[in-house]
Amino acid sequence: MKSKQFFAGVTLSALLGGGIAVGGYKLADSDTGSILYGQTPSPQVQYTSAMRSSASIVPEGINFLKASELATPAVVHVMTEYNGGGAISRGGSEMDPFLREFFGDRFEGMQAPQGTQMGSGSGVIIANDGYIITNNHVVDKADKIEVVLNDKRRLAATLVGTDPTTDIALLKVDAKDLPTVRYGNSDNLQVGEWVLAVGNPMNLTSTVTAGIVSAKGRNIDILRSNNPNQRYSIESFIQTDAAVNPGNSGGALVNLNGDLVGINTAIASQTGSFAGYSFAVPSTIVSKVVDDLKKYGEVQRALLGAEIREIDAGFAKEKGIKTLNGVYLVNVSESGGADDAGLQAGDVITAINGAPTHTSSQLLEQVARYRPGDKVKVNYIRSGKEKTANVTLRNLNNSTELVKRSRAAAVTFEGARFEAVSKQEMSKLGITGGAKISDVEDSQFRDTGMKDGFIITRIDRQPVNEPADIEKHLKNVDSGVVYLEGVYPDGLKAYYPIGKE
Repeated sequence: MKSKQFFAGVTLSALLGGGIAVGGYKLADSDTGSILYGQTPSPQVQYTSAMRSSASIVPEGINFLKASELATPAVVHVMTEYNGGGAISRGGSEMDPFLREFFGDRFEGMQAPQGTQMGSGSGVIIANDGYIITNNHVVDKADKIEVVLNDKRRLAATLVGTDPTTDIALLKVDAKDLPTVRYGNSDNLQVGEWVLAVGNPMNLTSTVTAGIVSAKGRNIDILRSNNPNQRYSIESFIQTDAAVNPGNSGGALVNLNGDLVGINTAIASQTGSFAGYSFAVPSTIVSKVVDDLKKYGEVQRALLGAEIREIDAGFAKEKGIKTLNGVYLVNVSESGGADDAGLQAGDVITAINGAPTHTSSQLLEQVARYRPGDKVKVNYIRSGKEKTANVTLRNLNNSTELVKRSRAAAVTFEGARFEAVSKQEMSKLGITGGAKISDVEDSQFRDTGMKDGFIITRIDRQPVNEPADIEKHLKNVDSGVVYLEGVYPDGLKAYYPIGKE
C-alpha cells in the first residue's frame, strides 16, 4: 500500500532564538559591559551558587507549573498486546500504528514480527472511579490492555466503548480515588494561546511539552484515509506546535489552568518524529462521545440529513455565491431532518445554534455535539437572502431514537452455551456483534468440528448480534443444511454446516 503523504515537499525549520522578552531586561553597551535595567553593573560570576534566582522573571501568565502539576498525575501509560501482529516494531522501538499514514514510503515492504507484539500510548483519567479516555487507534484490535498510573501502579483495563469516527475510546480500571483532569471548553481556545501536551512519547513516562494553538477546526483527512469505509468521520482538530511523538496518542492537551481541552491524536511527519504539527480532538467532542459511551455503550451520532461541500472562490463564482464563509448543500436527503425543515440543495449554511460554520469541519463538529432528536437552529443563505430553520437531527436510520447496546444474556441451545461478545473482542476482530459458543463437546454442535470459543456472526446470511439470535435463527430450521459463519478469537474465520433431518 502506498502511504498518503501530507504536507509533501514542505520543510519546516523552527529557529528558536532569544526573541521573546519575558523580563524587564534592557541591554546597553558600555565599557563596563551589559547592564540590567535599573541596576548598577556587577562583576561577572561563574558559579551557580552566585546566580540570581530566575523565579521572579517568569510572568505568571505563561507559568506552566500549575498546569503540569494538575494534569500529569491524571495521565496514564496505556500498554497493549497483540497476538500474531499489531503494533509496528522497528529496531526494537514501539511505534504508534495510527501514525503510519504520516511516515511516508519508508515503511513500504516492512513486515511486522511474528508472535506477541506490544503497543504503547497514553490515556487521561476523567473519573476517580477509573474511567480513562484514550484514542481508538491505541487500543484497536488489542488482545490485552493495561495502564500504568503516574504512581507506577499497573492495572488491567477493559474496553467500555469506541468511536472510530472521532478516534476516541473509553477504558475502565478497577480503582478508587484516582486523580482526574477536569474538562475545559475548547471553544474558548484562541489561536496563539499556550497549551501543554502531556503523555508518554517513546515510552518516556509523564512527559510535558508546551506550544501554542496554531489553528482550530483543522481537517487532515486521516480518519477516513485509515478506514475508507468510515463515511461519517469527524475531523475538526486543534492544531498545535507542542511536541508530540509516537506514544503521545491518547494523552492530554491542557490549557494553562490545567483543564483538558483536547486529546492528542496525530502528528504530521515524513520521518515518524515530530516536525512541528500535532493535532488533538477538541474537548467539546470528546466529552460528548465519552458521555454517550458511558450511558449507552454506543455513540449517539446525529446527522443533518444533507451532503455538503466546501466553498472556495472558484466554486462561489461558478454558483454565484456571494460569501465564502459557509457550507454548501449539494443535496438533501428525502424526508431527512434538513428536508423536513425546508432546507434545499444550493442553500449555504452559515451557523448552527449561533456558532459560525465557515468550513465543513466546523459544521460537522457542531452537529456532532448533539444527539438524534435534538433540535438545532440553522442559519443559511438562499438566493442572497438570510434565513433560519429549526432542524430535528436524525440518526443513521433516519430516526430520532437513541440506540443503546443491550446487555445480552447468555443462552443455552441444543446443549451448548452462547455468551455475548465483549466490546474489546469486537474491536479486535472487527465485528459488531455475535455469540460465543462453549460446551461444544456436550452439545449437538460437536459433530461440526467447531471448537469452544468460536464466535458465530451469521447463520445463513442472517446476522447474529447477540446470543438470543442463535435460537431465533435455528429453532425453525426443519430440513436441509444451514451454515454457521464466524471467527475464532485469534482471527481465524470459519464456516460450519449443520444438517437438519
